[in-house]
Amino acid sequence: MKLQNSKELPPETAARWSPAFIRLALGITMLVAGVGKVFAIGPKAMGISSFAGFLASLGVPLPTIMAWGVGLLELVGGILLLAGLAVRITGALIAIDMLIATVLYHLPNGYPATSGGIELTLVLALIAAALVLSGPGALSIEHTLFNQEDRTLDLSQSRGTDR
Repeated sequence: MKLQNSKELPPETAARWSPAFIRLALGITMLVAGVGKVFAIGPKAMGISSFAGFLASLGVPLPTIMAWGVGLLELVGGILLLAGLAVRITGALIAIDMLIATVLYHLPNGYPATSGGIELTLVLALIAAALVLSGPGALSIEHTLFNQEDRTLDLSQSRGTDR
């Protein structure tokens, strides 16, 4: 249903700005989890040694190394997502991280997040996958440094005038 006096955003504008909100949602979530794992502070305070013990109880090999890897991925990945830098790579790594967490721990608990189920990790994996597909969008360091949309437009215009 279309409102008479509404002004719709052009699809290109929405496509450029939507990833910024997706990065914000995933970046904050990962940053809080990473700070809790690495520095043992905040609402998800665990610390590396406790997280390594948890991973060992799940049968994960090299639990201390894996705990550092996951903790740093979530900490640094959250920062990178918020800044909008290396978004596709970070998104892919976080998607893998969340899928592994889903299978290793959450799957036997069913669906609801309240019972430790797959709800949250599945949503986070899908959000990360969306960023892999969309890229960083506007309002990102990548967009500022490597403004591919403007370069593509410039190249197509220069090709048209070279003929």
